[in-house]
Amino acid sequence: MATTNELSRSERKRRAILAAAEDLFLRNGFLGTSMDELAELSEVSKQTVYAHFGSKESLFVELVSSMTAGAGDGLHDHDEHPAPDGDVAGYLARYAADELAVVMTPRLLKLRRLVIGEVERFPDLARALYEHGPSRAIRSLAVTMAALAERGLLSVDDPIEAATTFNWLIMGAPMNEAMLLGDGAIPDAAALQRHAAHAARVFVAAYGVGDGTR
Repeated sequence: MATTNELSRSERKRRAILAAAEDLFLRNGFLGTSMDELAELSEVSKQTVYAHFGSKESLFVELVSSMTAGAGDGLHDHDEHPAPDGDVAGYLARYAADELAVVMTPRLLKLRRLVIGEVERFPDLARALYEHGPSRAIRSLAVTMAALAERGLLSVDDPIEAATTFNWLIMGAPMNEAMLLGDGAIPDAAALQRHAAHAARVFVAAYGVGDGTR
């Protein structure tokens, strides 16, 4: 039976491998990264890399999963009482600004571009990014939409549909610009907050119930 020290040592090695994989994959791409380089940068043997992840492909999928899931941790915690003051537009604007601040970073945009470039050969990559990224965000937001509707603050028949609409109101324009035009097209924090407020106003205009929202 493994001791606590052995487990912690193993976890340290796993984290070192993932950190090295993030650096090398994002810098050199999948084909441009070798297992020898991964082992050297993470300061473990190549056999240790294989023992933890099995193959370069599996390591790549794990990296995509961990980066996207890690980015959303905390952001998608369910709020039992969203918009306690009834200011739905303000609440959603803050949520949208927080989501944009997490997603619109060079690191995650580079990962997204890398995954798109490899999707034909490794469809599991795109699935991992989608499930831990947009799909997770929409599922979490749907819980909030349902809670707001239950309190009479929004008129929502289908929480998933409403969450999907709001998610892409938030992400559509800035994501497309940054993906196609490069990191220089990432809006600054003030511009992202203005966009978040605009998306929230548009959404509440469609799903609001009058005096229950502002």
